[in-house]
Amino acid sequence: MFISSQQRVVLLLGSLILVFLHLATYASAAAQLPETEVEVLREVAKKLGKRDWNFSVDPCSGEEGWTTPNPVEGSENAVSCNCSFSNSTICHVTSIVLKGRSLPGILPLEFAELSYLQEIDLSRNYLNGTIPPEWASLNLVNISLLGNRVTGPIPKELGNITTLKSLVLEFNQLSGTLPPQLGDMVSIERMLLTSNNFTGELPETFAALTTLKDFRIGDNHFSGKIPNFIQNWTSLTKLAIQASGMNGPIPSSIALLEKLTDLRISDLNGSEATFPLLQNMKKMKTLILRSCNIIGQLPEYIGEMNSLKTLDLSFNKLSGPIPSSFSNLAKVDYIFLSGNLLSGPVPDWVKEGDNIDLSYNNFTIGNAGASFCQERSVNLFASSQGNISGTVPCLGSSQCHQKFYSLRINCGGRTITANGSSYDDDTDPAGPASFFQSRTHWATSNTGNFMDDDHPTDSYFTTNSTRLSMTNPELYMSARLSPISLTYYGFCMGNGNYTVNLHFAEIMFTDDKTYSSLGRRIFDVYIQGKLVLKDFNIADEAGGVGIAVTKKFTAVVTSNALEIRFYWAGKGTLAIPARGIYGPLISAITVDPDFVPPSSPESGNSISVGAVVGIVIAGLLVILLVVGIVWWKCFLRLKSTLEQDLKNLDLKTGKFTLRQLKAATNNFDIANKIGEGGFGSVYKGVLLDGTIIAVKQLSSKSKQGNREFVNEIGMISALQHPHLVKLFGCCIEGDQLLLVYEYMENNSVARALFGPEESQLNLDWPTRRMICVGIARGLAFLHEESRLKIVHRDIKATNVLLDKNLNPKISDFGLAKLDEEDNTHISTRIAGTYGYMAPEYAMRGYLTDKADVYSFGVVVLEIVSGRSNTNYRPKEECFYLLDWALVLKEKGNLMELVDPRLGSDYNKEEVMLAINVGFLCTNVSATDRPTMSSVVSMLEGKVAVKELMSDSRVSNLSVMAVKDLYRKIQEGNIPADSQTHSISLDAPWSASSSSVPDLYPINPDSNYWENRNKDV
Repeated sequence: MFISSQQRVVLLLGSLILVFLHLATYASAAAQLPETEVEVLREVAKKLGKRDWNFSVDPCSGEEGWTTPNPVEGSENAVSCNCSFSNSTICHVTSIVLKGRSLPGILPLEFAELSYLQEIDLSRNYLNGTIPPEWASLNLVNISLLGNRVTGPIPKELGNITTLKSLVLEFNQLSGTLPPQLGDMVSIERMLLTSNNFTGELPETFAALTTLKDFRIGDNHFSGKIPNFIQNWTSLTKLAIQASGMNGPIPSSIALLEKLTDLRISDLNGSEATFPLLQNMKKMKTLILRSCNIIGQLPEYIGEMNSLKTLDLSFNKLSGPIPSSFSNLAKVDYIFLSGNLLSGPVPDWVKEGDNIDLSYNNFTIGNAGASFCQERSVNLFASSQGNISGTVPCLGSSQCHQKFYSLRINCGGRTITANGSSYDDDTDPAGPASFFQSRTHWATSNTGNFMDDDHPTDSYFTTNSTRLSMTNPELYMSARLSPISLTYYGFCMGNGNYTVNLHFAEIMFTDDKTYSSLGRRIFDVYIQGKLVLKDFNIADEAGGVGIAVTKKFTAVVTSNALEIRFYWAGKGTLAIPARGIYGPLISAITVDPDFVPPSSPESGNSISVGAVVGIVIAGLLVILLVVGIVWWKCFLRLKSTLEQDLKNLDLKTGKFTLRQLKAATNNFDIANKIGEGGFGSVYKGVLLDGTIIAVKQLSSKSKQGNREFVNEIGMISALQHPHLVKLFGCCIEGDQLLLVYEYMENNSVARALFGPEESQLNLDWPTRRMICVGIARGLAFLHEESRLKIVHRDIKATNVLLDKNLNPKISDFGLAKLDEEDNTHISTRIAGTYGYMAPEYAMRGYLTDKADVYSFGVVVLEIVSGRSNTNYRPKEECFYLLDWALVLKEKGNLMELVDPRLGSDYNKEEVMLAINVGFLCTNVSATDRPTMSSVVSMLEGKVAVKELMSDSRVSNLSVMAVKDLYRKIQEGNIPADSQTHSISLDAPWSASSSSVPDLYPINPDSNYWENRNKDV
């Protein structure tokens, strides 16, 4: 067949194209990841807990396991490579993105061996550990660890990554000060540090971060003022400083940040100030200056911000009328001006607007009935001048035809019956600026929208989707939510004292080892305008998610109105398990009178003669019955004196049956025993709802410690604080007494620092500092903030327990004493642990809260040194650790006190500060010791540590006298004076007190460690 020349050319070109395609395909197929990088990925997978990487194929192949095609946003799973090396024959890993996988491992330092890696994104996992400084050797562009369990400080080495553009560390447990070296990151554009435990001031070196576009530091413990150097960040478009710990006022230099489109500053400490100058910020879309102590009038220029979508100036002290220029804001999505002193008439454009909240102001509205509490979606609740008397005119409170003496609301849910009482439904959908009046005598006011959740509409209630195991679970199946402020307002109430029970259960987080369990919900509660709960965390208070906790308060109603307000002060996570989950949550409200309500007119006021006779006869029968019971008990010689003692207490804890606790501990199986002392044993147990508990069992063979255990129940049942161990309840059956506590995963500070080697924990300095601050906060609560002022009397390292996040909690209140405010001191029998007792108490029984301060000082020195106070003998002349510390101080060698296990990776200024606080607290003179609230401020760097001033001669005499007393106790020659001594010698690794042994002993049974880590 004849083939033309043109056809020959076409065939030749076709053949060349086929050859080219074949070679290209071959080259692409031949491009592989070097075996060294494959091995690194194997190690990375082990460290992360990543089990679905398929190593039978090349990691750069894009096959399933290495890359998930079309992933759901937030659940990306991809290992990306650049395969253009060596003529497209070699690949290198450039990006690892594993988001929303709940990986359970640690952060692998092996990433540093992937020399071409530019992106590490491990957002929303369950990873812990510290950030490896080795990562600084890479040319990283993006690091994101959002929503994990990462601890420790930010490594200063990260400042060496000049290519880094985005550093996202939000919603973790990082701590310490920000390294000044981070100011060397010349390319950084996003630095997101929200919701951690950072302290100190922003380093001055941050003034050089002129490339910043997005900076967020909310929900931390920073100190100092917002620095003026932020004026250098002229590229900034978003700035978020919400509940950062910083002080106001907002610096005037902020006016230079003209590119800002999103400014969020809230909950500033410090003095009042006028409105900041923001008139040049023409591109502003979101402006939040909430609770910033701003005074004066609203500036006219805000009305000229044509791009504005959200304006929140609530809870300041702004006064005067709404400016006429604000009429230009009629189409703004949200305007919140609640909680100010604004006055004058409400403009007509406002009444026609949407999502505008003017509640709690002093506008001139008049008293025209309930319709004026809400117009369209404008909230006018309590917005007029008539609120001064305590009533809300728009509710028509003065027209009450009936008085009410109780209040029961199933918040966010339907009508139910619980404990024989009916709870009103609360199913109004609510809104960003909403008011709702019930069919009876209560109303709600809600302020705020959930930010950044990408939902077209917000939901202001939630429903539990799992099985709840608790008393009256129907009360906790639903809950009301609020992004900023939620008020329940009872009107037409009879005046008098009421008991308010607020029912909570966290039902939006999970109770598992996924990122959904890492959320932290924190808010404040006010009753009748008084702050009654500060930084309240439902899950922490209840001991876990899905567990009920009820907070009880007394409220005084004087103007026929009861107000309960829940307020979000900018703290807690904002994006776990998803963005927009934060703010107050309340399940139910129960309000009952502390008095007998008067009879209603319909019932009549007269009682028939027959009724009187019946009442008298019934009364006589009751008296005879009581006398008979008392006689019978006397006849039986009071078989259970312990049970009698406990029944006299007004317990604020739960009750457990012996059957329940036997089931929880597998009939007190020895395999579950985690400690034993003269009082009996401590067992680990698991309740039916999965809650892990510690059960302290009083031995039936001994009456030793009955008084202390009764005391402990009475004391701790009345106390609730994040740094006090929680008593879930008790079991009293005959002579059996069992106390049920929250289980503390990491035992005690003593075991962590100087227990057996296999049980010690590697506590870095930021963690140790956090523990010191936590103990101090707990003691400040006992001494100064609690309704009952308590002196613990036995503060020591074995009585400070550590939860799964290494948060400290004070335990063992068996020796605690009430500190009567009218008394300068308490004269009492001496009880405690030698080496921790203040001299004035050990020698004379002179007890004040300063005795706890002394003990705390000793514990601080133990934490810094990693050595036990009573078991460390560096030199014969040093009786215990405090002796040695004072010797080192005199020699000028205090840094020798620091635990060698810390190496050199710690903040020397913070360590010296802690040591000096320890010395100040252990001053021989009780009057020269600081209060615990002052100690908290010192440790947080908010106030300077006072110079230790004491007479060395007096000090030496007191120390010598105490030493002599302790030696006599050890030899059994206790002085025969008027005081009674009950002092524990705290011998190496033994129970800490003869009367109140440690809940978690330093040397547990051999089965302890095996069973502590069991999956339950």
